[in-house]
Amino acid sequence: MNKVFIGGSIRLSRLNDDIKQRLNNIVQKGYSVLVGDANGVDKAVQQYFFDKNYRNVFVYCVGEKCRNNVGHWKTKWVKEHSKVKDFHYYTIKDLEMIKDTDYGFMIWDTKSKGTLNNIVNLLRENKTVIVYVSKDKIFYTLRALSDLEKLLAKCDKKSLESLERKLQLSQRAKKKQEEFNFAQQYNPADSASLRR
Repeated sequence: MNKVFIGGSIRLSRLNDDIKQRLNNIVQKGYSVLVGDANGVDKAVQQYFFDKNYRNVFVYCVGEKCRNNVGHWKTKWVKEHSKVKDFHYYTIKDLEMIKDTDYGFMIWDTKSKGTLNNIVNLLRENKTVIVYVSKDKIFYTLRALSDLEKLLAKCDKKSLESLERKLQLSQRAKKKQEEFNFAQQYNPADSASLRR
């Protein structure tokens, strides 16, 4: 049975009809859903599956308490390595979901470093990820790290520089021997090949 890791930006808490249709497809195919316990996309997705009475959901949590488990689904607890609740603290949970999943479905506001980090890590594990870019209301299918640069063209220069600084995207890409420049801006027409 296929497993899909669904995640996204904390700033996004509403699911539009296009996203709901993708979630309906997951229900119809009977995929196992792996979702985190954060507010924003995680909680909105949980609420949607709860409203659909979908039981094939697994919530991943880290720490002493699960922040959100709307449907009281089975929970996978991930052991934290530190008590400091910073970016790395929650990344441990995300890495476990990436390890356990077959595919990714990320809903991204072009600013969330956690969502972009998940996209990069999924691609580094050779796992296909569907990315819904909220500001464009467009789905992109990414199958390799080289697909990522056109997606990053959706970011404004300031956001891109911040993401590069925080996530060291260029260094991580070089480790996979991919040669491309994350800082370069592309013509939006170049991204048409990524549309699904």
